[in-house]
Amino acid sequence: MKSIHIFSIFVVVVLAQLFVPAQMILDQENTIARGTAYKFRTQPVDPSDPFKGKYIYLNYDISFAATNDTTWVTNAPIYITFKTDSLGFAMVKDVSKDDPKAGDYLKTKVTWYNRFDNSVGFSFPFNEFYMNETKAYDAELAHAQAQRDSLPNNTYALVYVLKGKAVLDNVFINDIPIADYVEKE
Repeated sequence: MKSIHIFSIFVVVVLAQLFVPAQMILDQENTIARGTAYKFRTQPVDPSDPFKGKYIYLNYDISFAATNDTTWVTNAPIYITFKTDSLGFAMVKDVSKDDPKAGDYLKTKVTWYNRFDNSVGFSFPFNEFYMNETKAYDAELAHAQAQRDSLPNNTYALVYVLKGKAVLDNVFINDIPIADYVEKE
């Protein structure tokens, strides 16, 4: 009788360990399948973390927005709605403390508030793009070179946004995925 209880607990633990990662994967796949794709201008650097591996850390041109609300607090939730500019890149449409419930929005946290120019800063949760370890350094160099290129807007991250969540799909240089661009060079 005791072994049946132990076996039952074992089965529940195994199912939980399978369910949690499966749910995380399904959430990301749903965001990619049903979300809106936005291009975010990037400025990466190439850090290395012994526990995470090689990745490109991405900085974005969008990091703050003007606001009429003067009560923003660091680390408070912020909802950002997006639109695209004439070149197809993401722009902040509005920021709010309240869940917009509709449209393309992302929930993140306030990083700072500047009361002198009424702007609120935020960071995106999709700032790390993981790559094959052998390509990450070359990708950083290629991106730095592309930033110096005379062509504007040639480096960006493709991010899918759906109901407060976002998934970083890929990073592009001259409309070519960065891993393919590095192999081509």
